[in-house]
This record gives sequence, structure tokens and C-alpha cells, in this order.
Amino acid sequence: MTNPLLSDWTGPHALPPFDRIEDDHFAPALEQGMAEGRAAIAAIGATEAAPTFANTIEALERSDRTLDRVAGVFYNLAGADSTPAREALQREMAPKLSAYSSEITNDAALFARIEDLWARRDDLDLTDEQARVLMLTRRGFVRAGAALKGEAAERLTAIKARLATLGTAFSQNLLADERAWFMDLSEDDLDGLPDFVKDAARAAGAERDRPGPVVTLNRSLIVPFLQFSPRRDLRERAYEAWTARGANGGETDNRAIATEILALREERARLLGYDSFAEYKLETEMAGTPDAVRDLLMQVWHPARTAALSDAEHLARMARTDGVVGPLEPWDWRYYAEARRAELHDLNEAELKPYFQLDRMIEAAFAVSRRLFGLEFERLDTPAYHPDVRVWEVTRNGEHVAVFMGDYFARPSKRSGAWCSAMRSQSRLDDDVRPVVVNVCNFAKGEPALLSYDDARTLFHEFGHALHQMLSDVTYGSISGTSVARDFVELPSQLYEHWLDVPSVLAEFATHAETGEPMPDALRDRLLRASTYDMGFATVEYVASALVDLAFHDGPAPADPMQKQAEVLETIGMPRAIRMRHATPHFAHVFSGDGYSSGYYSYMWSEVMDADAFAAFEEAGDPFDPDLAKRLEADILSRGGSEDAAALYTRFRGRLPGVDALLKGRGLDDAA
Repeated sequence: MTNPLLSDWTGPHALPPFDRIEDDHFAPALEQGMAEGRAAIAAIGATEAAPTFANTIEALERSDRTLDRVAGVFYNLAGADSTPAREALQREMAPKLSAYSSEITNDAALFARIEDLWARRDDLDLTDEQARVLMLTRRGFVRAGAALKGEAAERLTAIKARLATLGTAFSQNLLADERAWFMDLSEDDLDGLPDFVKDAARAAGAERDRPGPVVTLNRSLIVPFLQFSPRRDLRERAYEAWTARGANGGETDNRAIATEILALREERARLLGYDSFAEYKLETEMAGTPDAVRDLLMQVWHPARTAALSDAEHLARMARTDGVVGPLEPWDWRYYAEARRAELHDLNEAELKPYFQLDRMIEAAFAVSRRLFGLEFERLDTPAYHPDVRVWEVTRNGEHVAVFMGDYFARPSKRSGAWCSAMRSQSRLDDDVRPVVVNVCNFAKGEPALLSYDDARTLFHEFGHALHQMLSDVTYGSISGTSVARDFVELPSQLYEHWLDVPSVLAEFATHAETGEPMPDALRDRLLRASTYDMGFATVEYVASALVDLAFHDGPAPADPMQKQAEVLETIGMPRAIRMRHATPHFAHVFSGDGYSSGYYSYMWSEVMDADAFAAFEEAGDPFDPDLAKRLEADILSRGGSEDAAALYTRFRGRLPGVDALLKGRGLDDAA
């Protein structure tokens, strides 16, 4: 039988034939992709002709085309629509793919050709982009251990394979805990909740075949439950389950996995000649060093903690008025913070939510990109990997730009959080390959689906990542789209969030779900004035997580990560009523893979830039200034990793920013 993953994809825009792909197709297709890659690498190394950029680097770029195509489909589905078969295949393939990657970087003949080119780089007449690709390729090989020999090389290969296995296990354990837990509610338990929370709880109960409403660990359900439920006992039970993910004992407990991952990362770094994993990891980022990261985080920590402690005093007084005996607890914060927001700003989530319909927010994200970059979106009637997924063709001036998929609703088969990925990345080495980009979110279903203001920001955030992929305009796939420094990759996404707050955008798209009327000007103004409300809490829970991540990797690996976490939080004076946004056992950013390890700070590093970048539009007096929009695309969104991130930003803004714009944007400048 023909494997559709290995056949030519002849449908619209060469999309994967999802209606013909079955789980049994993935393993042989992945194996075939690796076999083709091995043959291509062997051919490069056996080439008798002297190394050239074309016969070595460009040939290397082409070597994994089949594997990239198949893996792009598989890993998107494994995260967004998991099945037992897909989870089993993930576990099976993780060490195999790691070994395959090590085979390539350990190939002596291939590395010798790369080193030859590197030694002659000034005489090769390379374009700037080619010179960048050569540098990144050579650096990647060295950092992967290509220069190691003998036992050291073998040990590094084993470490990488084990880390791949552990990262997969961590992610799957977390998904299992999120999928397994729910809290049954009676109709009486819904008293005091807004209708949208009641509806979401009933829908979640129906989805899980329960006799009544439930609370799950889906953020779009549990957060509003914590905000509005007057039942302190239920809030505590839900909150503790939410924060205990990955730490419930048994087969899905992630604490031992985290310990082993940290030890292996340290050993990996030392084999490569670095004093710590943080030093190794940050070498290629904008920040450069652990000290630079720590300095930024502490500049933000002190004013954020001051603001949070002040807020905690107000919330504790409110709790005492309600008869709460004892200190303010973490499961109290969101409840009393929501009540205080209503007092201070005459604003509450129940009033706001009908104005943030999912469909209208999607329209808003598209409309902003149309005004800034001239993009148009048209729905495609084509099979996707799940019935919830929507597919659009993206065009500009009638020319095809990309395919965009939106997968917005929570379901048990989807891991938590929100993310952007590419099933196919942009390149034009041989053909003009246009990207297939996916945004995945976890919003609660409804008729219509209503978002919180934070949910709407998440939608804009992920669409900013999508634009970085869709507007990419480089030759080589290895540097296209979001293939940039980790502490630069969040700049386009966080910058795009700012356009949600533009009054004209809210006036057009924030329309009431029942009446269709636009959000009243007075309500919109109150919303925008309250945009920095409770920012002490939000900043403290984030920065604490980033500092713990850094501490895990900057020095010897801790024998007990949970103890190290506690020590870090005590040292920085973590407010008792706030916990880390991501405690160690469910810190997927750090432990499901190496992506954000030593790099969780990167959201804040990028925020320093996004606050400053949007200030350029404010200074121009027009959030849709056409010249600035052209420069944003030309200098940042289209360039991928073709140049150094600092150079790209400096070209756009004329300089690198300081932390002041960030503190002002978060309303923390007075507490600094």
C-alpha cells in the first residue's frame, strides 16, 4: 500500500493529505526519511571534488527534505492531537532521531569539508546570507560535539539520546496528568460563577462523559474558576491540582526526570568545554552570559516584588472582611484580585468576555496584518488533522504567501499552552517553497466561543509568531522564519500583542456576542487603563520561574531540584501568596526539550525590545504607519536568522533598548 506521507502531495498548495494519513504510516515514513538522509550525508562525504558551498552546505540543506516533511506533520499532531499510538511512536523515535542527528554531526568526512570551507571562507565569494549559513552550520556542528573524539564523542551521543527520551517522557507525563484530573461540580457549586464559566464547565463535563459540570486543568477554564468561585475549598482543591501536575507520584511523576536531565545537561556542557550548561546555552543568544540574564531579571524583580507585596496587603484585608482566618493563600489571589479590579476600575471579566468572541478576534488579527503588511486570508475547504482546525490561504496582491492553520480549542488529546509551529518552512534554495504555519491554543468551546482579554492577547501573540514564519524571505530553510536566537524569537509575537490594544481595533472587532454592538468607549477606556492591573503578580510569578531556570543551569546540577527551587525562592523573597508560574515538575518549557532551558528569561528579554519597538509607532503618531510597517517586515520579520539579531533590531530602531520601556509598559516604573 502506498504511504501517503512518502507520496507527492498534490492537493491545494501541496498540503499533507490528512484524510489519508494513518498512525501506521508514520514509523516507516520517518525511517525512510532517515535512510535518505544517511545516503545524502554519505554522498557529500564521498564527493571527490574539493569542498564548495554548493556541494557541501547546500547539499546538507537538501539532505533531510523527506524527514523534515514527515516530522513536520508527525510532531504537530503529537502535540495537538495525541493518541496512544502517537505517544508510543514518540517514545520509540526520540532516541532514534537523536542518534541520527549525532551520526550527522559525528561524520568525520562531512565535518572535514565544513572545516575546509570555514578555513577558506574569506576566499569563497559568498553572499552575506551564505556566509551566515556557513558560520551557523559550523558552529552547530562544533556545539553538537563534532570536534570530540573517542570516548568523549561516544558519551555525548549517549547523553543526547537519553535527553531526548527524558524530554519526551516529561512531556507525556504532564499531558497524562492534565488529561486525568477533573473535579466534578454540582449545579449548586456553580453559584456565583458568571454564565460563561458555567457554560464552559458544563461543556467540559459533557466532553468527559460526566453527569454534570467539571473543572479541568485547561487554563481557559481553571483560571476563571479561580477568579470567580466564592467556594474557597473548591478553589484550593483546583489550584493544588493545577500546581501539582507532574508531582503526583507514580509513573507520571517528573521530579526524578528533571534531576537526571539537569545532571546530563551539565555533563554535556563540560564535555564541550563549558563551565556550566547556562554558559553553553547562552553563548549563542543575545544575552550572551548568565550574568547578563540575571542582571535583567533582577532589575525587574525588585519593583515587581514591591508592587506585589503592596497588592497582597489589600487582598489580605479583603479576605479578612470575608471571614478568612489566616494569611492570604495562592488560591485566594485571583479571586480577590478580580474583585479588587472591579472596585478600582469598574471592570470585571464577566462584563468584558462577551466582547471578545473568538471569531472576531481572529478577524482582528487578520485585519491588523492586512493594514500593516497587505495580507489577505481566505478559508480553504480542505481536510485538516482535526475537525476543529481551520485552514486559510494567505495571499498578498494576489500572490500565494502561505497556508495558515488555526487550532483553537482545548481537548484532552492536546498538550496545554499555546504555540506556533511550521509543518513546512519557507525557503527558495531550489524552488519557492511557501510555509504551512500552525497556531495552537487551548480556548474553551462555546456557542459562540468567548475569550478572556488574556486569551485574546494569546491569540495575537501566537499570530505574531505565525507572521514571522509567513513573511520569511530567505534562501535557506535552516535560517527561515523563527530560526533565530531564542531571546529574539519572542519579539515579533510580543510586539504583535500591542495592536490588540489599539482603540480603533477594539472599536471594530470587540463586539458584543448577543447584541453585536461595539464595546462602549467608556468600557474600552477602563480596560486599557487597567492593562497593568495586577502586574506585580504576573511579573513575580514569571521572573521567579526564570530565575529558578537560570539557577538550575548556572553551576553544578542540583542533586534535588525541588530543594534548589525552594532555596532560590527564599533567597529572592518570593511572596508567600504567589507561586512560580511553572514549578519544576510541570516546567515544560525547560524540561520537555532544550528549547527554553536556561532561556525562559527570553520572554522578558524580548519584551524589552517589543516595548521599545511599538514605541516607534507611537512616536510616529500612527500604529499603522506604513513606512514603519515596511521596515518591520524588511528588517525583522522577513530576515529569519540571516543576520545577527542585535544587528537586525538596531537597523529597525537605530539602537538597542534599555529596560525603562519595559518597566513603564508593565506599570512598574513607579516601584523601581
